[in-house]
Amino acid sequence: MGIMDTKGQITIDYLIGITVFLFAVVFVFSYTSGIFTPFQSNSDEVTLIADRISTTIVEKRMSAMDETVPNLVSGARVDEFFTELNTSYDSTLDSLGMNGSYLRYDLNITLENGTSLIDSAGEIIPAEVNVGQTKRVVLYRNESTGNTELLIMSFRVW
Repeated sequence: MGIMDTKGQITIDYLIGITVFLFAVVFVFSYTSGIFTPFQSNSDEVTLIADRISTTIVEKRMSAMDETVPNLVSGARVDEFFTELNTSYDSTLDSLGMNGSYLRYDLNITLENGTSLIDSAGEIIPAEVNVGQTKRVVLYRNESTGNTELLIMSFRVW
């Protein structure tokens, strides 16, 4: 046996081979991760739109106009908006900026407490579409009694 066989030195050829192999593995992993992504996924887009719409509706259209209590909604204004959304759906979408010349989005809003659905407005969600959803916990004030309760509003956009 020679002197070079017992030292275990790494030759430059072995180092270059390992480097090329690692670059190939990194390339394969970065290339294949894009294969499994849907070709036209806009779920991030509709989620951002749902968040913007929820902010607009809760803080401007349904607000009880009390700046000291965040997310306080008026029961009368909630009923008024739900009626407006169900009776004049297209004009309500136009006022919210969801009906453009190239893209049109649909909206569904539900109001529920911890156990049951209280009210719903908008279109029925079709199957197999990208749906963006935002949920907001609101303090609902009944105008006739003055009582308040915590409710969950779900905003779904597709």
